Amino acid sequence: MADIQLGAHTIRSHGTKVVKFHKHDWIILVLLAVIDVILNVIEPYHRFVGRDMMTDLRYPMKGNTVPFWAVPLIGVVLPIFIIAAMYYKKNNVYDLHNAILGLLFSVLITAVLTDAIKDAVGRPRPDFFWRCFPDGIDKYDPFTTGVICHGEKSVIKEGHKSFPSGHSSWSFAGLGFLAWYLSGKIKAFDRKGHVAKLCIVLLPLLCAALIAISRVDDYWHHWQDVFTGGSLGLVVASVCYLQFFPPPGAADGWGPHAYFRVLAEVPAATILAATNLASRPAEMETIYDASEGGNHLGLRESNPTYNDMEAGAGDRRL
Repeated sequence: MADIQLGAHTIRSHGTKVVKFHKHDWIILVLLAVIDVILNVIEPYHRFVGRDMMTDLRYPMKGNTVPFWAVPLIGVVLPIFIIAAMYYKKNNVYDLHNAILGLLFSVLITAVLTDAIKDAVGRPRPDFFWRCFPDGIDKYDPFTTGVICHGEKSVIKEGHKSFPSGHSSWSFAGLGFLAWYLSGKIKAFDRKGHVAKLCIVLLPLLCAALIAISRVDDYWHHWQDVFTGGSLGLVVASVCYLQFFPPPGAADGWGPHAYFRVLAEVPAATILAATNLASRPAEMETIYDASEGGNHLGLRESNPTYNDMEAGAGDRRL
């Protein structure tokens, strides 16, 4: 289906209607956010860590190359900014609303799954030794050889949240959704062979991959944590995108399902008239205006479809 605009679908004209239609989805989003907060507050499972395991857990404690606060900015705020810019170009509130809703669902579902798995697995981070023994003096149970930590409680708690990587899952959830969104908007898979479009699509994924790699470089995660987190985020992003949009390679891959549902409800005659008006060149003709004493000349756009519709309306009035 061609990109037909039957009048602007703006926030002012259709925004309230669209939000009301998805009010239950927004309620679920709030519940997901609450659940994720709870998962971050509760104590994770403390997996057994023995003396012999410390060989692989003695990496130095480092800061974060990508801070925690930067992940939502890169994975959520940046995609929303691009989606909003697309709205000002298209004036399509269905695209704006469903893209933001799909993005938030992608990130929050990923966050809940990631934090739930973190708490259940309780895998120690690569720098767990220094979290457990900040002074470098290790102590173990004489019978089980398990660690007896004397570090800060909050630091030790965070040390049991290695699997999977939250930075990786969040980044691939948000930027993965953005990659899907851009591929549809620029028609990356239109079979015209424009490789430059693929570079645009892959750029968000590259950014997400670099964030994930930084977690291994900072010794906050094992490589398995990063691989699993990235895969989880990308899968959820794909499912959430396809819930609201057709596949990018489809004929209607540039817009959301909701927009085409609205077009399907418009009478076929109206769509045909709008298509003809958009495709036929306009001609200008001089008309005589008798409303101002018969001495005013004006111009009127002449289009066969427009004139036929106008004539039909005149016949109905007669």
